[in-house]
Amino acid sequence: MSSFFAQVKSVLSGDTLILANPKNPALERQFSLAYVTAPRLSKDGDEPYAFQSREFLRELTLGKPIKCTVLYTIPNSGREYGIAQLQDGTELPEAAVKAGWLKVREDAGRKDDSEETLDKIDKLRELETQAKDEQKGLHAGKDGFIAVQNDLGGPDFLNQWKGKTVDAVIEKVISGDRLLTRLLLGDKKHYQVMTLIAGIRTPSAARTNPSTGQTQPAEEYGEEAKRFVETRLLQRKLKVKIVGASPQGQLVATILHPNGNIAEFLLQDGLARCNDFHSVFLGPDMAALRAAEKKAQSAQLRLHKGHVAKATAGGKDLDVTVTKIVGADTILVRNKAGEEKRLSLSSIRGPRAGEPSEAPWREEAKEFLRKKIIGKHVRVSIDGSKAATDDFEARDVATVTRDGKNIGLMLVQEGYATVIRHRKDDTDRASNYDELLAAQETAKEEKKGIWSGKSPKIKQYTDMSESAQKAKLQLSTLSRQKKVPGIVDYCKSGSRFTVLIPREGVKITLVLAGIRAPRAGRTPKEEGEPFGNEALELANRRCNQRDCEIDVHDIDKVGGFIGDLYIGRESFAKLLVEEGLASVHQYSAEKSGNAAELNAAEKRAKEARKGLWKDWDPSQDAAEEEEAAQAAPEVELTIREKRNDYRDIVITNVDANGKLKIQEVGQGTAALTTLMNEFKKYHSNPANKKSLPDAPKTGELVAAQFSADGEWYRARVRSNDRSAKVAEVVYIDYGNSEKQPWSKLRPLDAQFGVQKLKAQAIDASLSFVQLPSATHYLDEAINIIYELTEGRQLVGSFDYIDNKEGLSYITIYDPKDAKDPDSSLNREILSTGYAMVPMKLKAWERSPVFEKTLKSYRKAQEQAKDTRLGMWEYGDITED
Repeated sequence: MSSFFAQVKSVLSGDTLILANPKNPALERQFSLAYVTAPRLSKDGDEPYAFQSREFLRELTLGKPIKCTVLYTIPNSGREYGIAQLQDGTELPEAAVKAGWLKVREDAGRKDDSEETLDKIDKLRELETQAKDEQKGLHAGKDGFIAVQNDLGGPDFLNQWKGKTVDAVIEKVISGDRLLTRLLLGDKKHYQVMTLIAGIRTPSAARTNPSTGQTQPAEEYGEEAKRFVETRLLQRKLKVKIVGASPQGQLVATILHPNGNIAEFLLQDGLARCNDFHSVFLGPDMAALRAAEKKAQSAQLRLHKGHVAKATAGGKDLDVTVTKIVGADTILVRNKAGEEKRLSLSSIRGPRAGEPSEAPWREEAKEFLRKKIIGKHVRVSIDGSKAATDDFEARDVATVTRDGKNIGLMLVQEGYATVIRHRKDDTDRASNYDELLAAQETAKEEKKGIWSGKSPKIKQYTDMSESAQKAKLQLSTLSRQKKVPGIVDYCKSGSRFTVLIPREGVKITLVLAGIRAPRAGRTPKEEGEPFGNEALELANRRCNQRDCEIDVHDIDKVGGFIGDLYIGRESFAKLLVEEGLASVHQYSAEKSGNAAELNAAEKRAKEARKGLWKDWDPSQDAAEEEEAAQAAPEVELTIREKRNDYRDIVITNVDANGKLKIQEVGQGTAALTTLMNEFKKYHSNPANKKSLPDAPKTGELVAAQFSADGEWYRARVRSNDRSAKVAEVVYIDYGNSEKQPWSKLRPLDAQFGVQKLKAQAIDASLSFVQLPSATHYLDEAINIIYELTEGRQLVGSFDYIDNKEGLSYITIYDPKDAKDPDSSLNREILSTGYAMVPMKLKAWERSPVFEKTLKSYRKAQEQAKDTRLGMWEYGDITED
């Protein structure tokens, strides 16, 4: 029989202790109370009263000094049994038997024990009998069973308990941040689950692989972190705040020691790092943990030895202007000195091209950012820098704010960006990193943006400058509108831009009217013409990606639209000229109506000797102006006398934009009837059933079989889809178009060519009438035109013929109904409310000879407005 002193480290059951050497706490031994037995705690299910019995002994002895006397040892296992005494004189197992939490073993005293031992056992039996009589502890009845669940069991657990603080006992410390916790959620139900300490990550402690028996060594400071937690938490009954669960189903909780959050103490001592993944669980509480970590970093404690504090950009924020949106997370900015810098938004990443769920959102995210900050003054706080890699150049990462609003946070909130998971040693991160993580979780819950599980509706733009033919189709629509809203998508030179027009769903090449800017180099290093690169640089700085307004006047030979560009209601052509980076093209300026403004700007540039005019000699101007005046033809845009050009017509087609195709009745239509009879006979002859020798070419004349009646007609190929072997054809005598497979096209025999009879369909537009841009109103307008004209021979007054456009502007009359000159189809459609008199009249339309007609038409329009007809049903749209 031997005695020793120890400290109680933990209690395994109501009759077994784990003891630590007071001088060397790492040395442990297991000690069981002799002659008695307690109910067993088991992962497969506790015996009745097992937890209560253990709790009695735990509360009585945990952490206290104890004197133990070994009475006997089991030879095979080496397990020691004996009696114990606390410093206050409490004796074990007597105290536990008296309280009813231990039973005396039935075989106790059956061996050749001493008289002293038998007396001790008899005393224990007396205490047990007394406890039974008083129905204490194990003897109280059958209500001692507590159900124990060893996992969370599903989402219902968190739905009920998340955010609540409960009582718990820390059963085991696996490492500094990982515990086995018994949650005391009720008198009859406990959860014993693996628990991660919220907000931190510590180095791992040594652990043994059960399957191989191999021991994995601890990481640096792993054992120290484990001991730190064991000495403060092991088997302590304390408060636990449930905050969430890991992806592996482990509980994440804040462990509240009587002195505070254990995570903060670990961080302050340099034994843990903040765990970014838990930030979403902790919300504002994460700030205290970040502060504790920062304190340890400043002191370079343990894990942070050698830590170097992050340098700041001069200790203050920078005021800059955003000049370009590279992507949803990358921008170009310019400071007051004119220096440009590329920045990535801190801690966030825009939609990635390689991720199927994100890629469709790239353009929408970029557009969101463009609308928020392009051309705006923002405040930039540099958070760090990223070194160059194979895929990326070196760049600064920064927090960008405008009017106090964090731009990165806004992107994350709308689901247009994801939050980067930084490495543990990566300090180049946003100062509001935890707020970003919380915003991302909210965006996920609300299914915003890339978290919605669906793709956005992608805005498609048709390139109307692809060819002169396409540009001509769009010209009439744009030229009748003032200040058409758009977006400058790309600056090709100082005076040539790609402009997106969302309202029309088109993109165009816009050439600035009235000026000539020098040509820029094809690359930044190529010089180009003098001041060409400077003109392009100014265009990029002032116009690129900006919202704009345009006025379109005309088109050039290759499909470019000639017009004016306004940025913030200021003419960019005027600005370019004023800076000496473009000269006035007098003829074009006069035609577009902005000559006075541009000439005044050029005069100021010359006087200031800017750009192109740095060597300007005033004496040369008079001679140059005289020479230019002689070279430039006069532009006659005013009609002095109304034409008396009336022709019998039939309308053969109205296209989707409301443009008319007409035939003149008379010699031409008679000849067409004759030609079509011959054409029909020709194609009904099997000998003439010839396929095209090769793929049709755009602009080629062919014979095409019309799908509606199966007859053959003359046609011209408008476009060609070689992969599908389908061509879009326009029937040149009627104006309608359709797509036909190559198999329904034949060569056009020379006897039926346009040399024999020119194309009979004439392009026409209703004079002084602008059809609606809204699709549903436009469709109704086209239907009304069909109703008023279909199957009728009409009279067309050819008010103006634009030979450049190849378009006739006409007023249409029905000879049976016309009682006065103003009773026209043009006026009729205005009175239905499905058309309007253009706000911006062409030069010929402003001629005095048409004043009476315009007055009558505007009166019809006002009547339609007053009665809320057609497109006026919701009020006056011209007020927008």
